[in-house]
Amino acid sequence: MLTPWLIFIGFVLLMLALDLGVFHRKSHVVGFKESMAWSGVWITLGLSFSFLVYQAYDHHWWGLGSSVDAVDGLINNGKLAATKYLTGYVVEKSLSVDNIFVIAMIFGSLAVPQRYQHRVLFWGILGALVMRGAMIGIGAALVKNFHWTLYIFGVFLIFTGIKMLFMKEKEEHPENNVVVRWLRKFFPVTREYHGQHFFVKAGGAASLESAEPGALAKADPVVASAPSGKWLITPLMVALVLVEFTDLIFAVDSIPAIFAITADPFLVFTSNVFAILGLRSLYFALAGMIEKFHYLKPALALVLMVVGVKMLAAKWLKMMLGDAFNFTILGVILGMLATGVLASIVSGRAAPRGK
Repeated sequence: MLTPWLIFIGFVLLMLALDLGVFHRKSHVVGFKESMAWSGVWITLGLSFSFLVYQAYDHHWWGLGSSVDAVDGLINNGKLAATKYLTGYVVEKSLSVDNIFVIAMIFGSLAVPQRYQHRVLFWGILGALVMRGAMIGIGAALVKNFHWTLYIFGVFLIFTGIKMLFMKEKEEHPENNVVVRWLRKFFPVTREYHGQHFFVKAGGAASLESAEPGALAKADPVVASAPSGKWLITPLMVALVLVEFTDLIFAVDSIPAIFAITADPFLVFTSNVFAILGLRSLYFALAGMIEKFHYLKPALALVLMVVGVKMLAAKWLKMMLGDAFNFTILGVILGMLATGVLASIVSGRAAPRGK
């Protein structure tokens, strides 16, 4: 049973190695066209994987699709497994869009040079994969051994959706975040960005690159005053820690959401991984215009409430809609997201006329 996991993780590591080691070996500003191209690559891979899921579960490769799914009491055949994978992928991808806005705030507040933002996101998402893998493992064990935890997840998702829908968010200042204050209390943080380095050594030969290629920043007083040989963290490391912390917060919502769809750990993990792997390229494509999608957040709130209700009433929905109710839920989620995007576009076009 370890075989599909090893193959999948090996493929992901290969793609990440190609990404950082070949295509983004040199730090550069990721343009809109490049980000859209990479977004297309990751979305295509994520959607195409559903075909492999169908084949693997339909033919029971490596024993996949041979056990009952704790969420709905059904055995995942090819069609059902592919539907659950796609539903999980769409939900996780949609929730990750909300994460983009927070990441943009972090980069803006810390003035992270554009040419180094991809590096932060790369290592941030690599850490997120490990962190989410651990959380999924814990969640799968809870659902398997304590089925009633599904109802707690369902209530939590409904509450989170209502909170997202009706509560106004306060403007956050990442530089005042408790994590940043803790870092600065225990670790010396340089004042300047030192190229793409996360750490620098006082008295070392690390270049003091500014945002402009080839330019030199002013002498860093923190580095100059530190004892020779002492390691210091740079603002780029602060940004990385904040990105990781942000993903941890978002995972608290997204992990229960995927368990509302399926308790199959392989489907949960693969849909999560493909959803967040494309987050970097999606960030560069959407960061500048995410605020224009005013109705996307209400749509995401409704999606959370729908998957929460689905988790609480899975048996009733199966009786009312039949075994195809998972496909119906997928259609409802896609419809909500499409409505949110279209409403945002229409309101955006109509806004100038009302002025």
